[in-house]
Amino acid sequence: MSHANARDLAIYVANHWEDSQISGYQGPVGCEPVDIVPPLETLETILSCCFQASLMREEDRAVRFRLILRQPDCFTGKDGPPKGLYRLLFSEPRPFDEYELQRLSPAVDFYRSMIGVSLEPSKRLCIWGVVHTGPRWVQNAYGGKVIAPALPSSLVVYVTDPGRLTVYKGNRNVATLNSGMVVPPSHEVLDSTWLPASFARVRSRLWRLHRAAKESASRPWADLEPGIVKAIAQQVIRRIISSVRNSRHGGTILVVPPEIVDHVFDENSYLSIEYRVTDKVARKRFETLVLDLMNNLAEVYGQKAGTGKTIGWKEYVASGAESLALCDEAIFDLAQFFADLASVDGAVVFSEGFELLGFGAMISGGLKGTRTVAKALDIEGNERQLVYSGSFGARHRSAFRFCSAVHDAIAIVISQDRIVRLVKWKEEIVTYWEGVSNSIMEFY
Repeated sequence: MSHANARDLAIYVANHWEDSQISGYQGPVGCEPVDIVPPLETLETILSCCFQASLMREEDRAVRFRLILRQPDCFTGKDGPPKGLYRLLFSEPRPFDEYELQRLSPAVDFYRSMIGVSLEPSKRLCIWGVVHTGPRWVQNAYGGKVIAPALPSSLVVYVTDPGRLTVYKGNRNVATLNSGMVVPPSHEVLDSTWLPASFARVRSRLWRLHRAAKESASRPWADLEPGIVKAIAQQVIRRIISSVRNSRHGGTILVVPPEIVDHVFDENSYLSIEYRVTDKVARKRFETLVLDLMNNLAEVYGQKAGTGKTIGWKEYVASGAESLALCDEAIFDLAQFFADLASVDGAVVFSEGFELLGFGAMISGGLKGTRTVAKALDIEGNERQLVYSGSFGARHRSAFRFCSAVHDAIAIVISQDRIVRLVKWKEEIVTYWEGVSNSIMEFY
């Protein structure tokens, strides 16, 4: 089998550059947007040097960095994080090669800065300085409502692991070179239709409680978009997963259907929960916080009530209201707390709506195993490939057994090597989805 290299990645990027459209960046006056892909020879040189640098070490540290191909006069030294980009211009350009990238990588923190690269009129590449972005750009992975500075639609390269490069057009993923393969950006299972449908009862309950609160309010409340609860839940899932991945311990999250909630606290054939949560008020804290957020959002934008405008995630992110900031902090602090529980051996168990039932749960070894599972090739699981389950570790195999026995259950398995898989019974077979999130958290 032949392996893809930097040239293969360069060819793929050149052929798919126009597929990614971005907007939102406002550079200095006179700086025209650079939407065109660099010449193939230049692209290959950049990616080849990045690949070689990724294989190096700097004082026993892995070489990890981000770089952007953009003229320095398209940034300023005045703006800066958290809302802008800050340029640090070297007095003399530095040569662009893998050795200079290696030397610079410790000073240009992956989460906060990028190496600035430009193509001179002589067609020579050089490193002109550093672009300080701040860490807000990772918030899409971790969850939250902060707004990151926009990036220009230029070539951006992430070097994250040995032999792993990801190419972006601004903030849009174009392709990744990983394990000798060029991998296009994948759609995310969180955006499927079947997964949100699994939590339809929770959303219906929240909307019923919200409408009751709205009707009893002394002042008009704004109307909320139907998708606001789904958006919040997605952000919480990302926060939990990314936190567990960063722990390097791995973990399993089980979401069990309501009909077996009462059974899991007694002796049963499914699982044994070491640390049980029986206080129903405490168990439902997540739903309580989401309802508080919905109510606060509708109240904050109450002056827009009656205008026909509905309020959703965009307005939530843009709002500077203290009450919403407190709701946001409480929800994502709870998500971090849930992730911490996964550090104990065993699964963290929820009912629908992130109702916490307990943690340290061991899935029964007496459940019937399954020799074959299906790998979903699309977010809906309509296209699948059969896989031998014995090729997976114990954590995955136990999740397969559980979902084979409890068909309405959902398992999220995070392995120690940071691979994330979602497991669900679908159409007579246990099915798993890889890449539960294709966001930046995949790099940690």
